[in-house]
Amino acid sequence: MDDSYARGEARLEVLNIKVQAGTKGPQRARVQLKIDGRTAEVESSGSGPVDAIFCAIRTLFPHKARLQLYQVHAVTSGSDAQAEVSVRLEDKGHIATGRAADTDTLVASARAYVSALNYLLVRQQKKVMPQSLTA
Repeated sequence: MDDSYARGEARLEVLNIKVQAGTKGPQRARVQLKIDGRTAEVESSGSGPVDAIFCAIRTLFPHKARLQLYQVHAVTSGSDAQAEVSVRLEDKGHIATGRAADTDTLVASARAYVSALNYLLVRQQKKVMPQSLTA
């Protein structure tokens, strides 16, 4: 892992998410990210709230990384349980897993996805940065 990422100097950071979900109506997510020090925000729809969040992130930071794994585990018990989310992304043979925990599964999902993207960026910066992850 690159030392700059370990020091918290990630290119991407989740600032805020707001999700509209339910049994009727569109599943929508408004996502605000900090990308290379600048704030960007977009609203997107998806087949569910997690898909809407991931679509919004892809809109804000276009990339061709493919989602290989999405897992949620409760790390505490009760209705206020903390969820740990793992996201594995693959791009041109590079694989990165991001993890995040939060009492809000959707927040943890966004942070885990962004964490995996940051790991991909760090790994690829050590080599030649492929076109698919430059934004």
